[in-house]
Amino acid sequence: MSTCSDTELITAWRAGDRSAGSVLFDRHFGCICRFFRNKVQRDVEELVQKTFMGAVEGRDRFREEASFRTYLFAIAHNVLRSHLRKLGRVREVVDVDSQSLVDLGGSPSALLAAKGEQQLLLHGLRRIPLESQVLLELYYWERLTIREVGVFLGVSEETGRNRLRKARRLLVKAIHELEASPSMIESTVSNLDAWAADIREKHDVSAEAPGEGGGDDESGDP
Repeated sequence: MSTCSDTELITAWRAGDRSAGSVLFDRHFGCICRFFRNKVQRDVEELVQKTFMGAVEGRDRFREEASFRTYLFAIAHNVLRSHLRKLGRVREVVDVDSQSLVDLGGSPSALLAAKGEQQLLLHGLRRIPLESQVLLELYYWERLTIREVGVFLGVSEETGRNRLRKARRLLVKAIHELEASPSMIESTVSNLDAWAADIREKHDVSAEAPGEGGGDDESGDP
């Protein structure tokens, strides 16, 4: 069953095969853990559990417009926003997505970055609006396609592409505003894709499922 595609597993799961659901969750457990570890210091396990519980409760609503992983990330995003709203400092914040993790008081559980450019990139991500941070991580680290980004946002593919471009511009601006040497900033900005890929490898706690992630025709700049 581990060789089955997500679509095959979902079909079997909906038909009552619990083992298919277990394989499906095991396959995507790592990326959901990584999603939360990059944004919260505590309660990662609880937030991951809430995400998968939400997937169980809404499995019949999943329309397969994109990958099952995209569906999980959408649930995780909602779980994260709810979690941040419950923090004492942000109870009055209406639009959590418009705030940065620095503004929200969020802190990742670990910044796994050995090189200065990687650290600069991670700190820059925490200083842009949460939605922009999430989009960049999903595209560059989790390798969602532009189409999947649009589905994640509930917008057209072109609108998703435009939001990714805006998010990248915000990140570059945030990196330039950090205290770092001009050469370090230039190295980070000019090699953004490579540094993001290196960070993803450091955070990768499970193998990527076959057939998932961004397509070769949509890699690189959005």
